[in-house]
Amino acid sequence: MNRTGIAAALADLLLDSGLDLREAADRHFAPDYRQRTDGRWDDRDGFLEHIAHLRTVVAEVSVEVHDEMYDGTRYADRHTVHVTKRDGSTVRTEVYLFGEFASDGRFRRIEEVTLMLEGSDTDRNLGSAR
Repeated sequence: MNRTGIAAALADLLLDSGLDLREAADRHFAPDYRQRTDGRWDDRDGFLEHIAHLRTVVAEVSVEVHDEMYDGTRYADRHTVHVTKRDGSTVRTEVYLFGEFASDGRFRRIEEVTLMLEGSDTDRNLGSAR
């Protein structure tokens, strides 16, 4: 099975401004995708609404994957997201992620907990902001 990973997914979603949001999501996320971030569940449409908002706020983003594990349809990682916002401010967030793949290798479910390492109080909800 050819599987996606979080770094590739975030690059397509946030870095490739020429790539349509739904096309980017289709590459990495199954039609029945669900995500829980810091206790809040979103379906695929809610997730895409979140990413559409981030595309208006984020100027640059990089992902540093510290630990990554694949086990059949299960996925887990620990990564840090480095964001430079359009206003020039920066946010650095560590993410602990557990996921499940669909049979085609795209994410079906992700559950994550975030820990902001750098940024303002208003950036604490950047992982689920709309």
